[in-house]
Amino acid sequence: MTSNAVLTLSCPQRPGIVNAVTSFVYQHGCDITEHQQFDDARTGRFFSRTAFSSVSGDIDAERLTQEFGATASSFDMEFQFGGGRAPRLLVMVSKMGHCLNDLIFRWRSGSLGGDVVAVVSNHEDLRPMAEAAGLPFVHVPVTAATKPEAEARLLELVSEHEADLVVLARYMQVLSDDACRELKARAINIHHSFLPGFKGAKPYHQAFDRGVKLVGATAHYVTPDLDEGPIIEQEVIRIDHTHDPAALATVGRDAEALALSRAVKWHCQQRVLLNGHSTVVFR
Repeated sequence: MTSNAVLTLSCPQRPGIVNAVTSFVYQHGCDITEHQQFDDARTGRFFSRTAFSSVSGDIDAERLTQEFGATASSFDMEFQFGGGRAPRLLVMVSKMGHCLNDLIFRWRSGSLGGDVVAVVSNHEDLRPMAEAAGLPFVHVPVTAATKPEAEARLLELVSEHEADLVVLARYMQVLSDDACRELKARAINIHHSFLPGFKGAKPYHQAFDRGVKLVGATAHYVTPDLDEGPIIEQEVIRIDHTHDPAALATVGRDAEALALSRAVKWHCQQRVLLNGHSTVVFR
């Protein structure tokens, strides 16, 4: 039960959608505090996010879901009511700690939008950082031979910790197609935005050799198509000839932390709606 909630939805565009939503909210004794909408002229679909609060008491999201069913059916809506407790986040890492450190700072300062509940890694390097923040750290080694068992353990941990979102904060392992499907729209990854250029090892050395002028990072949902999931956020920072590979990598880490934290926050606030292979982000 909560006194604040959010309704997100998408459906084919037609007259009367906003009226139906606002009337429903009003009839249930609630006041709209924020409303955003988008008409995709290319696909003919309508997207909206409506935040509202109760003027008389707590909001029962489960009951609202049931009672909104008739309205949703009449407009062929895909919808979700959310609110109440903050989403629970399971963070996956390898050896690089800049994204984890940033997420922990934002979580502890109350600005992340979700609660970090555990850190999982295929290496032991970041155990001190996680445990210093009071977070459970679970080491799940991964080899080519043990990858199926490691992924099974990962999904067990998602269930054990009741995680709503898995955050791949520079986790340097590729999830299988089955794991990606299991975590559909519930896992966010971050990578440098040189892709699909400068693949493989030392991308910043490759970029330096080519004289790039922009360094960036992309946060996206995880899908079986490697690094090609629906994009949530990108950060770009301008650089020049004075940046050597080490400086480029430093700038890149800053971009990765910023893009990832924004994507996680917007997801936790139900500001991200899937639109085919793309997203609608109500910032």
